[in-house]
Amino acid sequence: MTGPITRQPAILPGSSPMVFRGSGLTHVGRVRENNEDAILTDPGGALWAVADGMGGYGHGDMAADMVVDRIAALADDAPPASGLRKLIEDANQMILARSAEEGIDRMGATVVAAMIQNGTATVAWVGDCRAYLWRGGHLRQLTNDHSVVQELVDGGLLRPEQRESHPQRHVVTRAVGVGTRLEVDTMTVKLILGDRLMLCSDGLTTCVSDAEIAAIMARPADPRSLCRGLALRALENGAPDNVSVVSIFALEAG
Repeated sequence: MTGPITRQPAILPGSSPMVFRGSGLTHVGRVRENNEDAILTDPGGALWAVADGMGGYGHGDMAADMVVDRIAALADDAPPASGLRKLIEDANQMILARSAEEGIDRMGATVVAAMIQNGTATVAWVGDCRAYLWRGGHLRQLTNDHSVVQELVDGGLLRPEQRESHPQRHVVTRAVGVGTRLEVDTMTVKLILGDRLMLCSDGLTTCVSDAEIAAIMARPADPRSLCRGLALRALENGAPDNVSVVSIFALEAG
């Protein structure tokens, strides 16, 4: 797991007088023996990520670590969307090469990452790790899962409320390290004072509903206690998978 990195968010003259502070937490959960998630946290408030490893036998955590290690190399002045996309694509090739060298049949990771620059968050993702924005009492999911179930929902073949009970709910259609070609989705959102951005692995969202997430994110809290509150609810609900959460607050500077 990559440790904290140190950088300062770029702030242009005339931009909103905000600072971004966050925290991250990863937990093995109540069923799994090993934690194959990895998180990237940034004291400077600019770069964050959650990766969920796939493969078992220690290979999943290796893949997740490789993904967040590569994302951590993003330069402060890099174009966020193309920079994140390039580093995730690099991690894809690195995992494929490592798998070939060591004779590993299956190793990969899903990931969500966010770069905050000049008050704008650029989110990049592959798979079913998610990003949420809490603003003014409302929760919005920023990412769209790359999964079989999401394709069924998008095609009108499954109702959204049936997602978590579907037998293929954990089957992703994209992952880092499983194919030579990888499509990385990105989106941007301009942040305002009071916003709370949250990144998580599917270990949280498979056992904590969006309504529960919204209620917890609405509580008076700091980023560390928000992460703990979300992880605790996942543990209370059984936490069959590893649980990882990163939260970033847009706070008034000064």
